[in-house]
Formats: sequence, C-alpha cells, structure tokens
Amino acid sequence: MQLQSKPHYPILDALRGVAAIMVVIFHLFEASATSHFTQIINHGYLAVDFFYVLSGFVVGYAYDDRWGKMSLGGFFKRRLIRLHPMVVMGMIIGAIAFYFSAGTLFPGIAAVPVWKMLLVMLVGFTLIPLPISMDIRGWQEMHPLNGPGWSLFFEYIANILYALFVRRFSKTLLAILVFVSGCALIHLAVTSPQGDLVGGWSVVPEQLRIGITRMMYPFFAGLLLSRIVKPGQIKQAFGWCSLLVVVILSFPRVGDSTQLWANGLYDSLSVIILFPLVVWLGASGVIHGKKAEKVSKFLGDISYPIYITHYPLIYIYTAWVVDNKIPLAKAWPVAIVVLLSAIVIAWACLKLYDEPVRKWLKAKWA
Repeated sequence: MQLQSKPHYPILDALRGVAAIMVVIFHLFEASATSHFTQIINHGYLAVDFFYVLSGFVVGYAYDDRWGKMSLGGFFKRRLIRLHPMVVMGMIIGAIAFYFSAGTLFPGIAAVPVWKMLLVMLVGFTLIPLPISMDIRGWQEMHPLNGPGWSLFFEYIANILYALFVRRFSKTLLAILVFVSGCALIHLAVTSPQGDLVGGWSVVPEQLRIGITRMMYPFFAGLLLSRIVKPGQIKQAFGWCSLLVVVILSFPRVGDSTQLWANGLYDSLSVIILFPLVVWLGASGVIHGKKAEKVSKFLGDISYPIYITHYPLIYIYTAWVVDNKIPLAKAWPVAIVVLLSAIVIAWACLKLYDEPVRKWLKAKWA
C-alpha cells in the first residue's frame, strides 16, 4: 500500500545539515589536534547523538499513527529506501579513495590486495559490521572504507527495535526506557577513560556498549518527544537553533586531565537536555523568506549525503597532514578545499544518484 509522505519539518532538516557540516569541520581540525584537549570544534562528535534525537523524533512523527495501514515489511522498505542507497555510495567512494591514503599513518594499506578491499566494500554495502580481523586500514573500524557507517549500523538497530517492540510502548513505558537509557548514558560519559562519549565504531564489547548506549537514549528520547510535546510558535527558530547547535558542538573541552568526569557530564547533559530542546525549538519554528527557504532546503538536502560520503576525503587529508607533519596554519587552505569538495560531492551524489535511485525503488518496491 502506498503511503503519502507527511510534510517535513524544514528547520529540523536544515539543522541536520548544520550539524553534518560541523562534523566535517570537526574531522578536519582533528587531523591537526595533538589530544582531546587541543581539538578545535571540541565536541563535534556529539553531532551523531544529535542525529539520533532528530531521527527518533522524525520516525515517531512519520510512522507512529500509520501502523494500522503499514506492515513491518512496509516500514523496513521505506527506511531502507531512504537510507541505504547512500550507504552503498559511501562505501564505493571509500573504495575509490582507499589507496590514496596509504602512508605512514596507514602503513598497512599498500599491502592490502584489491580483492580484499573489494570484499570489504561488498560487505559494507550490507552494513554488516566487520571484525577487527578484517580491518584493512588500521583504525579497528567496523567499516574501514567509510568509518561513519558505524552510526548507521546503530541507526538500523534503533529502527528495528522501534518497529518490533517500542512502537507499542505506552508513553509511560517509553519514558521509563528513556530514563534508564539516560542513566546509562551519564554513567558511560562520566566514567569514560577519556571523559567523553567518543566511540562505537569497533566490533569489540567495549565499543559496542558505547555505540548502543549512545543510540538508545537520544533516539528514544526523540521518539518520546514526538509523542508528548506539541510544537509551539518560536520566532527566528532556525537562527537560534543553528547557533545553539554550533555552540554546543564547538564548546571547548570542559575540565582538564584530572577532571575527565566534567567533560563527560557536559556531553551527557548536552545529549539529555540541550539536544531535545533544540529539536523542540526547531519543530516550533517556520522558515520565512525565499532566501532562508533555499538555504534551509539546501542544508537539509545535503545533510545525509555529506555525512555519509565525506570521511574518505578525511582519511586522505589526515594522512597528508600526519605524514608530512603539516601544521594547521599551513594546512587550512587545503582543509577549505576538502570541505568544499565534500559539499560538492554530497550534492552530486544526491542529484545524480540518491534521488533517482530512491524514486526508482519507490516505484518498483514500495
């Protein structure tokens, strides 16, 4: 049965784009950082947790009232059509770029046979996580051709949990799940050896725990938010929300090496309180003016493509910076080129591949 798509929240789509661009900038600065304490755009990694809040809210808004007309298979088809074409493209770009990052930072790449790289790509198409024994890069990633695939893996788990179980939860039971997940998130953050929520990308127990904990609270908090809070009417919501996202993600490291818990507390409170607040504010606003509409639409359009395709460029850029010991003061022009290239690649992938493929899949499969 065909289901008409509901109107989007344009500000929420745009905020996803703002956060995605901040992720790219975070990774560019990360190449020159000597530690977590010197990293510029220090909390850019929290964009993933923000994405989960947005996803939970949007999934609840889009699907909660449709289960009488939609089967489990129908739900999974719609989510795969929306997300998976760009997963495949991200792995293809990662494969194309793989050998260009060979060097002292990734010394094992030059010895990786093409057949093995292609096998990793094919497995990556499925988002099935690879064990460390299949790590062909050296960073112990479950998707070594395109690192951010780990967050999509947990996004898929969230969607499966929602469709099989959580969609049936009452608001009270969902609130209990969110509360317990929030406690787990705080514990993880304040007891973390590095004092943050970084991690989740390896198939080892510690990293899998980080990934599932980072997903559980924000996704289901977003879902709960969509059920219990009615959007208001906030003026200039897009500007205020964009500013909040930028400030939260770029906020300097909290505490020093003797107070790691302080930064963990900042991370957990940002995810638990500030991100749901930003989502509510964004859902409560309206875009005014044609220029603002164009900007917000562009940001929303490239948000997912830039997130899932930018990291192969980061591998190459980081290898170049590290191998040649290039300081940020000299590397920044290249960093700008990488950022602009990531935006152009994302836009090209969207228009030339993602939108046509999704249109074809909807016609043939949905």
